[in-house]
Amino acid sequence: MTASPADHLPIEASIQIDPTFPYYLDRSPESIASELLLAGYRNVRYFVTDETRVNGDLIRALRRHGMQVWAMVLGNGAYSTGHLPPDWPKWQMTLLKKTDDGYFRFSPHSTSYLKWKKSSIARLLQEHPFTGLEVAEPYLPEWNGLSSGVYGDVGPMAQAAFKEFSGSEMPEFTHRTSPRYYKRDRARYLLWIDFRVRAVNRFLHELINGPGGARSVRPDIRIATWSIAVDAGRDPVGAVREVQGTDAAEMIRLIRPDLHILQTHWPDWMRSGLPADYVRRYAPFVRHIRASHPDVPLGVQTDIGSLARMRRSRAWLDIFARTAREEGYRMWTAYEHSIGLSMYTEPPRLLRARRTDRRTVVIEFDKRIDEASASAVSSYRCLEGGQLRDVSPLAAAPDGSRVLLKTDVWPAGPFELEVSGIRDTPERWLVPDQPTHTIAPGSRVPVSAAAKG
Repeated sequence: MTASPADHLPIEASIQIDPTFPYYLDRSPESIASELLLAGYRNVRYFVTDETRVNGDLIRALRRHGMQVWAMVLGNGAYSTGHLPPDWPKWQMTLLKKTDDGYFRFSPHSTSYLKWKKSSIARLLQEHPFTGLEVAEPYLPEWNGLSSGVYGDVGPMAQAAFKEFSGSEMPEFTHRTSPRYYKRDRARYLLWIDFRVRAVNRFLHELINGPGGARSVRPDIRIATWSIAVDAGRDPVGAVREVQGTDAAEMIRLIRPDLHILQTHWPDWMRSGLPADYVRRYAPFVRHIRASHPDVPLGVQTDIGSLARMRRSRAWLDIFARTAREEGYRMWTAYEHSIGLSMYTEPPRLLRARRTDRRTVVIEFDKRIDEASASAVSSYRCLEGGQLRDVSPLAAAPDGSRVLLKTDVWPAGPFELEVSGIRDTPERWLVPDQPTHTIAPGSRVPVSAAAKG
């Protein structure tokens, strides 16, 4: 990989979160923010799956904890349609084969979709204190689309746009005997590839740089562009350009982002045995970008547990992060904080305790804890100078990954809390029916002396 001038800088750890997951529900925004902070993150990418349902209190809590918060919106579709206007079905792509996989794909050639998406992003940025915006997955479907049939857009909007672009009819993808069949009429197909790249990048350009777009309503906002990378074949850069309309160098030239992120494509992240240093194989994509954009900061994204078979461990993620730094990336991010292997295999760890007022001590864990076990006052013992100290009556109020302990008789000086019997929360994990884990016996955490005055 060709080094950039900023390679000597430390790599930034970022994390993606989807606050609609059960793991984040029924707890305070402060508990989520403190959990992410204690996990070592100062940069959070908030996955916005519905622009009308965003947890503003969580964004503000993350900002209060000193974090940068990026709005990560989808570019090519949506997982639900309840928040969309009534005419949304007209936005849809036409694919070679009708599919019903739970994802609604929208055409970059739909002026109505573009108008709605731009206004929804503008409203999102005006209403919430995001520090950055990124449009993830703006590409066209799909990696194996020409064989699976999940390939588009090939509908009337795309046909009309291609006619305007080239003066001719779009290629034929189904009837092999047609003179326009894409494998026969190579010149037409090459024009089609260029047209698809242009469609993706112009769509993004209008969302971000167009009148009423992101930069217009929030001149201070940072922008990241996303493209896909995959370890496949002799020319993976050409392959993603051909089959998914993705050309990162052209995207960067047009959009002028503050950061560009290479997203790990599903043929890679779905692999159960994916080596932790696999990003070395993304060097062709980096060389392609660096040839025309030597200074743009680059990041890389991975997936740590969307499927049960490919959940990644802490050690795996450490190697991934180290490799990304060695390869010259400025940042890395992972989908998603709550789905890595450690969530399923490690007991809760007691990280810190702090006094918040005369009566209250907050203890914090590295993961969400079970409310029933955390509410039992028998789970906590106060030790002063190594001796057991009676602090009854004691009240315990669990909140996500923390517990608020209240009593009128905390020692004025420093002491320790010993915690036992606290369990984690399998019922809130992405992969169901997993075993429960209990905190290690004898876990202790120090509490500082009360402030004077």
